[in-house]
Amino acid sequence: MNDTLLSDPAVIAVVVLGAVSVGSGIAVFVVDSMARATFALLVSFLAIAGVLLALDLVYLAVVTALMMTIEMAIMAVFMIMFMMNPAGLMPMTMVHNGRGSAAVGFVAFVALTVGIWTTDWPSRRGQPPADTTRQLGEAIMGSHMLVMLVVGIGLFATILSGTILATGRGRYDRFGADLRATRPDDPTPGGLPR
Repeated sequence: MNDTLLSDPAVIAVVVLGAVSVGSGIAVFVVDSMARATFALLVSFLAIAGVLLALDLVYLAVVTALMMTIEMAIMAVFMIMFMMNPAGLMPMTMVHNGRGSAAVGFVAFVALTVGIWTTDWPSRRGQPPADTTRQLGEAIMGSHMLVMLVVGIGLFATILSGTILATGRGRYDRFGADLRATRPDDPTPGGLPR
C-alpha cells in the first residue's frame, strides 16, 4: 500500500474497526457467560456497522446497527427473565467441539482470504444511481415493502405481548407496592433444597 492510502481516514477506520470486530467476535467464544457473549457479539456487529459507514454505505450501516442492537437487547432481556442462572452471568462453556470448530473456522478463514486476494475483481462500469438507498430497498423488497413493514410491527407486538404474558407477576406483586419485602411473595418458592 502506498502512503496516501494509509493516511486515508476511511482506510484507517476500516482497519481499526475490522480488528475490533474480529477481536470481539473471538471474545464471544472466550468469555464464560451468555450475557458477556451477547454483548461481545453486539460490539462485533457495531464495529461492522462502523466499517459499512466508513465505506459510505450509510443505509446498511444504520440497518445493521439498529437490527443487531435490538436483537441483542431482546436476547439479554430474555436471559434475565428466563435463564436458570441470573442473567446468564454464571460461568458456562460457550464452545462445543472446540478442536473441530476451530479447524473448520481456520479452513474457512484461509479459503476466504485466498479468494479475496486472488480474485480479479471487476472494475465499475457506469455510474451509481442518484438514490442508492431507494434502489437497494427496491432490489431487496420489490413490491413487498408495505407487507414487511406490517410484519415488522406484528412481530414487535408479538414480542411485547409474549413478554407481558410470560411475566404475570411483576416485581411489585412479588415484593409489595413499595418494593420493601425482604422475600418475594411467589406461589412456588425458589432456591435450592437443603
